Amino acid sequence: MKSILTFLCLLIWQFAAAQDYTRLEQLLQQSTVLNKHYYGVSLYDLDSARFVLDHQADKHFTPASNTKVFTLFASLKLIGDSIPGLAYVERGDSLIFWGTGDPTFLHVKLDNGRVFQFLKNSNKKLYYSKSKPQETVYRNGWSMEDYEFYYQPEITPFPIYGNVVQFRERGKKLRMFPSYFESQAQLLADTVTKYRIHRPLVNNHFEVNTFPLPANYINEKPFKTSDTLLIRLLQDTLQKTIGLIDEPLPADAKVYYSTPTREVLREMMLPSDNFLAEQLNMIASFMKYRKFQTEELRNYMKTTYYNLFQDKIDLMDGSGLSTYNKITPRSMVQLLLMVSNEVRDDAAKHYLFPAGGLEGTLKGVYKTPGGVPFVWAKTGTINSVHCQSGFIKTKTGKRYAFSFLNNNYLGSSSPVRKEMVKFVTYIYENF
Repeated sequence: MKSILTFLCLLIWQFAAAQDYTRLEQLLQQSTVLNKHYYGVSLYDLDSARFVLDHQADKHFTPASNTKVFTLFASLKLIGDSIPGLAYVERGDSLIFWGTGDPTFLHVKLDNGRVFQFLKNSNKKLYYSKSKPQETVYRNGWSMEDYEFYYQPEITPFPIYGNVVQFRERGKKLRMFPSYFESQAQLLADTVTKYRIHRPLVNNHFEVNTFPLPANYINEKPFKTSDTLLIRLLQDTLQKTIGLIDEPLPADAKVYYSTPTREVLREMMLPSDNFLAEQLNMIASFMKYRKFQTEELRNYMKTTYYNLFQDKIDLMDGSGLSTYNKITPRSMVQLLLMVSNEVRDDAAKHYLFPAGGLEGTLKGVYKTPGGVPFVWAKTGTINSVHCQSGFIKTKTGKRYAFSFLNNNYLGSSSPVRKEMVKFVTYIYENF
């Protein structure tokens, strides 16, 4: 009798749980916003280790910056605790160094000065050796017309200043950082009726229109990179002569490390920094191959790890700027499970994702009962694409991984975001 009662209680519990998750499906089907476009949802119960909701979870979507979670995973697998700042060898009175893809050198937020001081304090003659990436400075599927916007700097073996020029209003005058570029700024009258700075595609001549400079103005523009420009910028900041040579990286080259990896990962994830994402892929490629072959790296990750997914995926970059990227909500959740396996501690894992209502791209988006977040998720937004994928902790302490992908809607992403927030909040309050 006791065993029968236990069996019946189990059936009742399973039925109740099924009814609850059925209610989630009903919420999706009843939405007047979601059902005007293409969307998919996958929800996984981390405590019972099972998928509990799949709505078009096997369909392929453009993920936008949800792609950065793939970069996060590759970085966790391949880079180690610290970012390699540069590779170098010492030969007699010379120090020859190569780029590793490290994006933190003289970066306004991330540079800790280690690599700068290493080069500055060296008593040897400095030589930078060129590196030859397999790919161009842009990835397949990027919009060429976005070349001068802050979110699409060029990708290089040895970035400096984040490969951008920062413009600021100081004392009613326009200042540029690094100041090296100030000689290349020129006033230009145009027909635009607002303040604008424009950089032509082929050079670094920054055209500033004659509209009045706004108070507290701040902006960033990518500069066109080259080895020659890198040497000039290095000499300008180090106040030392640096030679430019072309030698292959020797097997006995040493690596000098710069910044803790998790700080760079967090800065990539919270504000959704495309430049950091692509450069982290460069670093991962350098660590694996001692070359810059991010396409080969993506193929390696795909055949080694992502072939375990139930669905096939396509990745053409590490940031999500490419519209050629295609994943499914189910594969996104399976990726989150791989991340969880790499970072077992929930607090350490949550540190790498925007906290709903508090940080990054989710700041102000969710309520925070008692000042405590209940969702940690990566967002992804480009034209007609808005996504969230991450982790939920409910009122009762249950833990979920989820992916909610939206494609091909018209107009603002705001209504779509509100529907996702309503869905995730319902899970928090009712499970």
